[in-house]
Amino acid sequence: MRIKRMTQLPPVFVETTRQLMGEERFGLYLKSFEADVPVSIRLNPAKPISHASPFIPHSAPVPWCEHGFYLSSRPNFTFDPLFHAGCYYVQEAASMFIHHILSQQAILSPLTAHHSPLALLDLCAAPGGKSTCAIAALPAGTELWSNEPVRQRASILSENIQKWGYPGCHVTNSFPRDYVRSGMLFDIILCDVPCSGEGMFRKDPKTIGEWSPQQVEKCWRLQREIVGNAWQCLRPSGIFIYCTCTFNIKENEENVRWMMEELGAELMPVETHPGWNITGSLLPGFNGPVYRFIPGITRGEGLFMAVLRKEGSLQPSTPPTLKTLKVLKADLPVLSSTCVELTYGEALHYLRGEALTLPPDTPKGIVTVTYHGIPLGPAKNIGNRANNLYPKPWRIKTTHLPQEEIKILDI
Repeated sequence: MRIKRMTQLPPVFVETTRQLMGEERFGLYLKSFEADVPVSIRLNPAKPISHASPFIPHSAPVPWCEHGFYLSSRPNFTFDPLFHAGCYYVQEAASMFIHHILSQQAILSPLTAHHSPLALLDLCAAPGGKSTCAIAALPAGTELWSNEPVRQRASILSENIQKWGYPGCHVTNSFPRDYVRSGMLFDIILCDVPCSGEGMFRKDPKTIGEWSPQQVEKCWRLQREIVGNAWQCLRPSGIFIYCTCTFNIKENEENVRWMMEELGAELMPVETHPGWNITGSLLPGFNGPVYRFIPGITRGEGLFMAVLRKEGSLQPSTPPTLKTLKVLKADLPVLSSTCVELTYGEALHYLRGEALTLPPDTPKGIVTVTYHGIPLGPAKNIGNRANNLYPKPWRIKTTHLPQEEIKILDI
């Protein structure tokens, strides 16, 4: 996808961001609007793809995530059953930096040396990219609490977490203050706070019209409120990952400095490679290790991350008071150990919610249908047909299936 939006950027944004980045960096950023927006995916190590999917064109690795790949073009992921099965996640490459952070022993060792498994809270988690990226980088058995305050977005989050297929994952539709009331303490908290979205201008042009200096002021105040609540849920010696998809220093460096001064947070360095072209602090007089991804300089969209540690010695957490948390129930029924392999065309019909005709020797009752050995979901075989039990909210809505691809891939 290529867009040309330089002349439509808000004049105030242009003036302040040029001053922030400097003329050379800002020039490269503007030039990025004339280039293709990178498409990237992250493979699920728990569901390895045993064949080359035609929906994943030629790829190059994302250097800061071992499971991430840039694609040469953007396919229609809707028509890939392996996408719906959770074999990979379509995620912006810069966001995968969370995997690199959580893979570093210098950051995790104070936690893992005392106890394992770990407990992770992703506080503003929808649609689920950072949650699934983080859990793949952490020790086996890590418990994930993935939260989204907005109900509709929480449903999407729940779907993506269930499809990813890791045990020990909980999805909640609660506010940060609800977690404070629960009494839970976490080893790691990921806080991807709502922001003014400057880093999304290239990928999502509608965010340009939503930006204003007033929105920036509103966001940095809200961010401190969210962080203040979340910090109370962090175990002493725990790790706090602060993240935005914006450029300005009010929502980034100034908030990090506030956390250091007001909350006693220790800013942690992350090892990086010079070839990744990650930009450090842009706040004069503040040279702490922070990580800013700028389109045109790094291969990805706009992102800011900082890693902070809470002072103190490790303490046991109390059991959660679940009545303060809205825990979402799973939509996908329990899968059967009896599996039936589908062709490509059959898999698409199943994902649309249609009934299937299974082989005559298929046992009656609940069976799991698969595509290339990967479970898609359950069906109830009654003999002459199998009723579809794929969750209705997850079904493919399109009325037109790719007939030529069905013919080719069914061979």
